[in-house]
Amino acid sequence: MSLDIGAGDFVALLGPSGCGKSTLLRLIAGLDKPDSGRLTWDPGHAPKPGDIGFVFQDATLLPWASAADNVFLPLRLRGAPRDRAMPEVQATLHRVGLDGFADARPRQLSGGMRMRVSIARALVTRPRLLLMDEPFAALDEFTRHRLQEDLLSLWRDLRCTVVFVTHSIYEASFLARRIVLMTPRPGRIDHQIASPLKPGPEARLAPAYATLVAQVTCEMQRSLAV
Repeated sequence: MSLDIGAGDFVALLGPSGCGKSTLLRLIAGLDKPDSGRLTWDPGHAPKPGDIGFVFQDATLLPWASAADNVFLPLRLRGAPRDRAMPEVQATLHRVGLDGFADARPRQLSGGMRMRVSIARALVTRPRLLLMDEPFAALDEFTRHRLQEDLLSLWRDLRCTVVFVTHSIYEASFLARRIVLMTPRPGRIDHQIASPLKPGPEARLAPAYATLVAQVTCEMQRSLAV
């Protein structure tokens, strides 16, 4: 496959299970190495430590650690002193709507709140690129909508690049500025669709949203038949 991702873009990878969406995220993150081909960055913009944040489908929090200590983890691994890092940790928890929960353990939090901690952990280093692998898949529809809207607000405020893996046509259509459709295994990029929507909660009620969902659905059905 060949794919260009621009700075500040919000790209959704949409395709059937096993087509390689998560593998592509891991290649971008440097967690896996390609057998062939190459992944390149614009000259002078290769990622430094902390430039890439990764949010997995499961929150993957340390069960014995508080929300604040879970968010602090990437900074701790970089050698940051805890007392000096705590203001940034608290500010990031505030950014994801978790004021007052810094001392809570994961077992004391709802599924949506645990995912917010996971997102805060990915954001605390102020990454230029945020990779998200079906982060809202296990949540109820109400919580999922709230987190989608909060994610769009964070993306606008932080001006980072987001690559978001999902199985949901509705989620991809609501969130992404560009939807990349992948074929069944072996996954290939079949089609790319630019979103005409203005990002925000009101987009769900816009006629253009229903039109976009229908367009993506038709293209997805066609790619599955390839």
